[in-house]
Amino acid sequence: MRKITAPKPPSFPALVQQFFTEYLVAQRAVSPQTVACYRDALMLFLDFASHKLSKAPTAMRLADIQPDMILAFLDHLEHGRHNAVRSRNLRLTALRAFLKFAGRRDVASLHDVERALAVPMKRFERPMLGFLTRQEMEAVLGQPGKTWSSQRDHLLFAMLYNTGARVSEIIGVRVVDIVLDGGACVHLHGKGRKLRSIPLWDTTVIEVRAWLRLNPTLRGEAALLPNRDGQAMSRSNVAQRLDLAVTRATSEQPSLLKKRVSPHTLRHTSAMHLLQSGTRFNVIALWLGHESTTTTHRYVEADLAMKEKALARLEAPETKMHRYKAPDSLMRFLQTL
Repeated sequence: MRKITAPKPPSFPALVQQFFTEYLVAQRAVSPQTVACYRDALMLFLDFASHKLSKAPTAMRLADIQPDMILAFLDHLEHGRHNAVRSRNLRLTALRAFLKFAGRRDVASLHDVERALAVPMKRFERPMLGFLTRQEMEAVLGQPGKTWSSQRDHLLFAMLYNTGARVSEIIGVRVVDIVLDGGACVHLHGKGRKLRSIPLWDTTVIEVRAWLRLNPTLRGEAALLPNRDGQAMSRSNVAQRLDLAVTRATSEQPSLLKKRVSPHTLRHTSAMHLLQSGTRFNVIALWLGHESTTTTHRYVEADLAMKEKALARLEAPETKMHRYKAPDSLMRFLQTL
């Protein structure tokens, strides 16, 4: 009787290549941004592991990825590269995704994979959301100047505030994504290739029309808010222009000196002002492109004024405080510490 031999498991380099080309791109069709994020995480880990093991990445095996190695890598990210806990967890998420895929392709290494997958995510405190008041936002917007860059920047910040878009979404807006007739709106290409349409204020529509008249060559697939070379602006470019606007606005609103204002702060500001105006959670979640309203609830946590109004509706209980007296000398000693 002919003996059936089990197929030879793929090599480690083959698993890495299949993870990206077959699984992420062909099967899951993830976005290029996700592929780049996973690529960077795996490159960082392989570079770290190869130095620790004194072997080239092509010579590595799944059995080399032990929990101690992963924990050492995560510690290196936090203390050596000064990554935040959130970034550390994102790297671990990418590594976990690869290990789960590899474990299905190399069953013989499944035990090692399961041990590696036991490394937990690290908990961290979510910082309070930063946002601007209406007066601060108006000061940052200011009035459009006469120069080309000044008018572009004013439209850029106005659209960020109007739409609550992520900076990646706003710099990706093309002229064809803008609808000015009828129900004026902008089509945003969000995370996970999700599309959503956000209505535009009349003032934003007027400013967009004026901008397109000033730049008649902008049409079709061209970036609505280009740099001087006609290409889409970069994240750093947007941040630099916002820093200049905030610096200018501090003379009118000195409170801005105490705040760290980034392009994402304008997204939080838009959401907070929608919430304060009485807009429902589910509408704000759709507006911002949140998958869950749980994320939107964070804006309530950040708004102290809203909490104070809710507390004012409750009548404080009538209680009489009694001074605490320690029952014995030991308790009195501990109380004095």
